[in-house]
Amino acid sequence: MCLLLFTTFGSAQQELIAGIDVRGNRRIPQDTIKGRIFTRPGDVYDQAALERDFNSLWNTGYFEDIRFEREQTPKGWVIHIIVKERPTIREINYTGLSSISTSDVLDRFKEAKVSLSPESQYDPTKVKKAEVVIKGLLAEHGRQFATIKTEIRQIPPAAIGITFVIKEGPKVKVGKIRFTGNAHVKSRVLRAAMKNLKPIGIPKSIFLENLFGKTYDAAKLEEDTERVREEYQNRGYFKVIVSEPKTQMRDTGSGGIHVPLIGHKPGKAVDITMPIEEGEQYKLGSITFKNNKAITNTVALRSQFPIKDGEIFSRQKIAKGLENLRKAYGSLGYINFSPVPDTTTDDDKKTVSLVVDVDEGKQFYVRRIEFQGNTTTRDKVIRREVVLEEGQAYNQNLWELSILRLNQLGYFEQIKPDDPNVTERHLNEQEGTVDLTLKLKERGKNSIGLTGGVSGLEGTFIGMNYSTNNFLGLGETLTVQAQIGNIQRALTFGFTEPYFLDRSLTLGFTVYGRKFNYNEARQEAILTGQQLNIPQAELENLQNYTQSSKGFNLSLSHPLHRGFKRIGVTYSFDISSLVALSAASQNLFNYLQFQGLSGPNSLNGITTSKVLFSLSYNHLDASLYAKSGTNYLLGAELAGLGGTVKSIRPIVSIKHFIPMQNRRNTIGLNFQGSFLTGYDNLVAPPFERFYMGGDNDLRGFDIRSISPVAYLPSQGSIALTNPDGSTVPKNPNNPLQGNYTIPIPVEQTVFPGGDMSLSGNAEYRVTIAGPVVLAPFFDIGFDPVIRGSQLRITQQQLSILQNAKFGCPSLDIAYNCTGSTTLPADKLTPFLSLAGNTNWTPRASTGLELQMMLPVINAPFRIYWAYNPLRLDTLSSPPIRIDRSMFPAGAAGDYTYNLATSTYSPNFRLREPRKTFRFTVATTF
Repeated sequence: MCLLLFTTFGSAQQELIAGIDVRGNRRIPQDTIKGRIFTRPGDVYDQAALERDFNSLWNTGYFEDIRFEREQTPKGWVIHIIVKERPTIREINYTGLSSISTSDVLDRFKEAKVSLSPESQYDPTKVKKAEVVIKGLLAEHGRQFATIKTEIRQIPPAAIGITFVIKEGPKVKVGKIRFTGNAHVKSRVLRAAMKNLKPIGIPKSIFLENLFGKTYDAAKLEEDTERVREEYQNRGYFKVIVSEPKTQMRDTGSGGIHVPLIGHKPGKAVDITMPIEEGEQYKLGSITFKNNKAITNTVALRSQFPIKDGEIFSRQKIAKGLENLRKAYGSLGYINFSPVPDTTTDDDKKTVSLVVDVDEGKQFYVRRIEFQGNTTTRDKVIRREVVLEEGQAYNQNLWELSILRLNQLGYFEQIKPDDPNVTERHLNEQEGTVDLTLKLKERGKNSIGLTGGVSGLEGTFIGMNYSTNNFLGLGETLTVQAQIGNIQRALTFGFTEPYFLDRSLTLGFTVYGRKFNYNEARQEAILTGQQLNIPQAELENLQNYTQSSKGFNLSLSHPLHRGFKRIGVTYSFDISSLVALSAASQNLFNYLQFQGLSGPNSLNGITTSKVLFSLSYNHLDASLYAKSGTNYLLGAELAGLGGTVKSIRPIVSIKHFIPMQNRRNTIGLNFQGSFLTGYDNLVAPPFERFYMGGDNDLRGFDIRSISPVAYLPSQGSIALTNPDGSTVPKNPNNPLQGNYTIPIPVEQTVFPGGDMSLSGNAEYRVTIAGPVVLAPFFDIGFDPVIRGSQLRITQQQLSILQNAKFGCPSLDIAYNCTGSTTLPADKLTPFLSLAGNTNWTPRASTGLELQMMLPVINAPFRIYWAYNPLRLDTLSSPPIRIDRSMFPAGAAGDYTYNLATSTYSPNFRLREPRKTFRFTVATTF
């Protein structure tokens, strides 16, 4: 309570004010107080002016008591202003909070404009408002019975401390939700429409829809009531009456020990009963328009509504039609367009008709387009992606298209076209012009990655990569990658200019050098899950080679009609050399007819000169972790423009994203397919064939570990051996002439790769918080050999095999083999034979992946666990061409025959891993 005290005034004659004195102030200087009043020394004394000064000081809120007194002096009146300052708040404490945090309270204070903070002036009304806000916040978290008591503590000399003592009380959950009077719409459908208060469960699972009750919030019940009404009106029940829900509080749970997920803690629950009067079902009568001057074609306007006359009335479809009208008029520059629908019902015919009053407003033209927040990216880089031009009529569709194009660049944080804070419009109603300002936030343009670890095929490795998609703010892409390991090494440098010579031509190049070591013994150890102890003689029958490659790519592309389709051409030149480290590898590369060369130099200088023609379409809303849109690529690759390799490779790639839960979550689908074949009587080189597995296709399998298994015919020999392990000499009388050796046909196991690759991926990306996403996934793929003729053996090697004589059942007098025979023609084909149980074998992985965008290095990081329900787990045995007749009679021949079949034609198990846990800096799609 404030007190205003004036002394009695004498005569009404004009008298002067000699001075003004301020007393009682501690923190607020006298000059500040005097600055708040209008009366000055020397002014004529005026009671009305002093009352105005009093109100001015009181309205500052700094004082809890003010008195004006006057004292007469020979020079005139001295005004004494006696004040009592409000105490300063030194500290604010909250005790008893558990459901919410102090930061939650401060955020809500900011939203509700509760000006209560340390070092501010104490105001009891603000404290009361703070109590109300805290109580409302607790109610939203189910604490309907919370009580708040405020304690004020004096802190000398003139400050106080405030403590809010909070007793939250029991948490209130939503109990049972019932509906009465709903004869035509099921309760589970209506319950699902209550987005705020519906129970947590698995949607559309019937029995698992109501697993957990949500926190009860009375303020949200009104919103859900309107959603139930909307659900009915979407089904034609236009005059449905949803009465005010009836709520009943009850106690839940019981005392004693609480078992999670089985019992419930003692608490409160609110049962909700919603009375409904459905009424009759209505159909749409007609939709007409008036005052439509810019678009006089009413048929075109009517086509914007996704509902036909005579269909069941739907409020949702009508709202969609009105939104389509806004977009249609917005594309013509009518920014302030506003449709006003007027509904009339015919109760006899049970129809609802609409008359849309079209308030078109004025047509606006774009005067200026500006950008804010692009601290690195040049204006011209942004402006060339904007398809809306200055001087033309404003077009909302073109503006949203421009935002989509900018999102695809990946230079900025996601730009949301429906966010009112993204686009700032300044309208000039008189001239009919609009100035547009697009507000941007730069994303880190540099991506730095450091990888390392142990991989099945890559061995121990460490890698580093650096890339920038906006080099010097000009939109250019620069990439440098390096990886060093005991199995694979690679170095890559690339550069792309998106607007070459300031034209819509994208020009880029990449130069690279790679070295890859492949050891089949190691690969078989991965497949079998065992450490193999293989003799040197058998190691010679396994693939072991080193491939070195170097080359460059040069690409050029151009958009079609400034849209999302793009045609491109890429030229690649590669020189590869293969160093065979085992007899099996030497035979494989020499035997396969992938070059027009043969002999010792056939593995060096394998030159591939090829060109790729492509047609692509990209309508994704982001460069990484898209929420919606489609991307596809159709390509045809032709090798043979010079060089020693001739092959054809068609390519298809499709990505599609479906937004869910108001674009919070996303369903992602990906398909990739390709086929490879040689021509002109040549086959594709072995290292160009398809090997699946790894982060890019099937996540549960090791990199490049999926391939059909084939058998390569070749020549071998084995020494005649006695059962005791001793070798038999040719001439027992002269051991220096050597051992008795028997030439035999050998089938070497090889992994040639497929000539077709088909893979599909599906993910459901659930946004947890910010850039963190949890994604269940499923991958499936095939890597078959379609054309067995592409595994053709060279004519020279085939002739050698056809003319070779195998077996040595006896020796002549000169100790030369007699009785040797060639292989029957029907048992020796010019093609590699496939293990039938490994071709067309599907592989599949499913699991859970945690994805996030690392803010510092600006790279996608993920951790995933995968289980492989479809994998290779089979027993394989090569065809046995070794015959008993190839060996001499007797115990030594029997033993050597069995030894040869077990060594060169063994049964072995191909077993791929059942599960995988891995982390990587990359994305599958």
